[in-house]
Amino acid sequence: MKILVTGGLGFIASHTVVALLEKNYEVVIIDNLSNTSLDVLEGITRITGKNPDFYQIDIRNKSDLSQFFNERPDIKGIIHFAAFKAVGESVEKPLDYYENNVAALVYLLKESCKINQPKFIFSSSCTVYDQAKTLPITENAPVQKANSPYGNTKQIGEEIILDYINSGADLQAISLRYFNPIGAHPTALIGELPIGVPQNLVPFVTQTAAGKREVLSVFGNDYPTEDGTCIRDYIHVMDLAEIHVIALEKLLDQNHAKSYDVFNVGTGKGNSVLDVIKTFEKVNNLKLNYKIANRRPGDVTTAYADTDKVEKELGWKAKRSMADALKDAWQWEKKQQ
Repeated sequence: MKILVTGGLGFIASHTVVALLEKNYEVVIIDNLSNTSLDVLEGITRITGKNPDFYQIDIRNKSDLSQFFNERPDIKGIIHFAAFKAVGESVEKPLDYYENNVAALVYLLKESCKINQPKFIFSSSCTVYDQAKTLPITENAPVQKANSPYGNTKQIGEEIILDYINSGADLQAISLRYFNPIGAHPTALIGELPIGVPQNLVPFVTQTAAGKREVLSVFGNDYPTEDGTCIRDYIHVMDLAEIHVIALEKLLDQNHAKSYDVFNVGTGKGNSVLDVIKTFEKVNNLKLNYKIANRRPGDVTTAYADTDKVEKELGWKAKRSMADALKDAWQWEKKQQ
């Protein structure tokens, strides 16, 4: 069974490709290589012993995307990762985010009608909740006005998919609302390697530990939390990869009647930025050079998941610890030297 993974050489996507291949799915990857490299494809092959089909396509290019779907009517499911993903950057470059994350989704959904009864998994985000009033955050928490263009693109993306389904489209979809993915594959053959200055905490931590960055900035220590820093739900990327396979299998089940659903994907536990730093130092036996900086636009104070729904309905639960993820992230970073 052939599954299309858009943005398939990105951080979460590449680990999901590995999980799919290990379950004997045939994977077709689209990626424009804007924030990754073909080295990731080599890493996937070395881990799995399999060679997924790869197309260098930017899904914002409607003609290239249309030609791809004309050539690949054998696709049975789509896992859509291709998107920009940094809160801070989205505040600085909102139109880039709306073009890449929203317009391209529309193009992809239009082309999906060429597939017979397509199954669609959308890479969404806990940012749709903004600062939730009740913790932990359930799927019934209200979707609030986004605090960043990035968060808004995820809200809009979910709405577009649901509107399309409600219009009568022959599509079944699941949106997975991720919390904060970290870590790397335990082989250290693939991991998170952003091009340029990292926009997320853990790659900045590892690059600082490796001496690539002089100092790690902690954005704010005056939040109403125990140590004054923001709290997030950090999930190992391998746990996150595995839920995509499970969600896909749910959609492919002939007895699955629901046309659309959403699931939180996290550990159910919150850790502060300083917790991450201290845990990283402890498990890897080193010290980080960090400083307190001003708050960053678009950041919420606290977000961690209620995972009851995904555990009960999909039978999935995060298995790996934050310490595991931080060990794996450091092993990956050391191989980049």
